[in-house]
Amino acid sequence: MIKYRLKQLWADGKPTINGWLSIGNSFTAEIMAAQGYDCIGVDLQHGALDYSGLLLMLQAMRASATVPLVRVPWLEPGIIMKVLDAGAYGVICPMVNTAEQAAEFVSYVRYPPLGSRSFGPTRVNFAAGANYASESNGEILAFAMVETAEAMDNLDAIASTPGLDGIYVGPADLTLGMTQGRLPPAFDREEPEMIEAIQHIVAACKKAGIAAGLHCGTPAYAARAIGWGYNMTTVSNDVRMLAGAAEANVKKFRELTGGSSVSAGSKGGY
Repeated sequence: MIKYRLKQLWADGKPTINGWLSIGNSFTAEIMAAQGYDCIGVDLQHGALDYSGLLLMLQAMRASATVPLVRVPWLEPGIIMKVLDAGAYGVICPMVNTAEQAAEFVSYVRYPPLGSRSFGPTRVNFAAGANYASESNGEILAFAMVETAEAMDNLDAIASTPGLDGIYVGPADLTLGMTQGRLPPAFDREEPEMIEAIQHIVAACKKAGIAAGLHCGTPAYAARAIGWGYNMTTVSNDVRMLAGAAEANVKKFRELTGGSSVSAGSKGGY
């Protein structure tokens, strides 16, 4: 089985950067995978894509050394096993609130005797190389997302789940969950209570000997997170980068030409 270097980078204490794909397009995936990311997550939970789009994106990413990760829509065995059969080398599962749910998640990622994953590696049997059945339990990454007040209450128990490789933090849902809507969802939190929570999560991961990942909006915040002890930081996503680059180009053009502007997101004729 092809061994990707993500686990080794973490073992060596190296920081890693993760890309994020929410647009269901194989060319976008190919472009992102060629930029030097250590890993790239494809978002089946909130992304504008389905399984058919995911399959093409994983195929497009195969030529790179980027580790393909997939965030599944929910804790459901069918889709977790299906994205693994498609070629994902890691699964990020949202809304894991208890140790029991974390154990259930891990069981769907591992073949017996370590779990209950059904055997049928349709594409990954070719994409991952020989001996997939016997080696995948030790290679596939299982990330649980801690993003609610309930999950924070059960943090140590979740982190200690046998077979769990890491915890992935989505700051937007974590903020909504912990403050019950008092603070708006966003990346790169600066509120002391949220920074304390984000640091508490990485401390629990270190104590349990697992990896910690954080979704960030900017490289600067990602670097801060690495300083706090995070192993993997996601910086923005394809949607935000496309929108940001396009907006900057339009703004600069308007400044240089003095032309009339059209408000962002406006609708109208041609």
